[in-house]
Amino acid sequence: MTLVIIRTAIVFVTLLLIMRLMGKRQIGEMQPFELVITLLIAELACIPMADTSIPLLYGVVSVLTIFVLHEIVTLIDLKIKPLKSLISGKPSVVVNKDGIDDYQLKKNRLDVSDLIESLRAAGYFSLDAIDYALYEANGTFSALPKQNYEQSQTSLPLVIIDNGKYDAKNLELAGLTRQYFDGILKEQGVKNIKKVLVLTADGEGKLYLQQKGKKFCTVRVAYPHAAAW
Repeated sequence: MTLVIIRTAIVFVTLLLIMRLMGKRQIGEMQPFELVITLLIAELACIPMADTSIPLLYGVVSVLTIFVLHEIVTLIDLKIKPLKSLISGKPSVVVNKDGIDDYQLKKNRLDVSDLIESLRAAGYFSLDAIDYALYEANGTFSALPKQNYEQSQTSLPLVIIDNGKYDAKNLELAGLTRQYFDGILKEQGVKNIKKVLVLTADGEGKLYLQQKGKKFCTVRVAYPHAAAW
């Protein structure tokens, strides 16, 4: 038991030293290769702690080797710009002044619901409240709001259509029917619901509509009854 405690303490001190040497970014927002390295270090550190038949030196050397590899990759990442995007990736602009970039969403294995969730977490509830939004290479989300954006999000929008499909739960919450929105889409020249990337509606009658491959538009409508949200 004493041997296990001593081995664990040695591994702990080694890992603490290595993580400090790797810099603050390793502790905070990691690049993809840093996440891989962190997972490897955690796995390598567990082996000598759990199995006393394995020499402790093997675990320490393995961790130190990973640290050296980390320093080499970091140096390449900083000094050789063409390889930076290959190693760390690059930001993806998922919203621009034309609206949502469906290609960039799919490229990053995301959908409109994921984007809207990220927007809400950042404090933006309406898609038309921002000019640009992007996912950084490390996965964090950033958005550039429009001037006086607060005026465009006075009511919580509900996602009515997401990638060509109605959201039945939100339709029920809004107290509106598919036929009602079908009529609005027809007025806007949308012949096939499958061509709709996203349609949101807020409680004041503002709709955000974007067809796939086209610029978004906002439409003001009068609901057939008082808004329920």
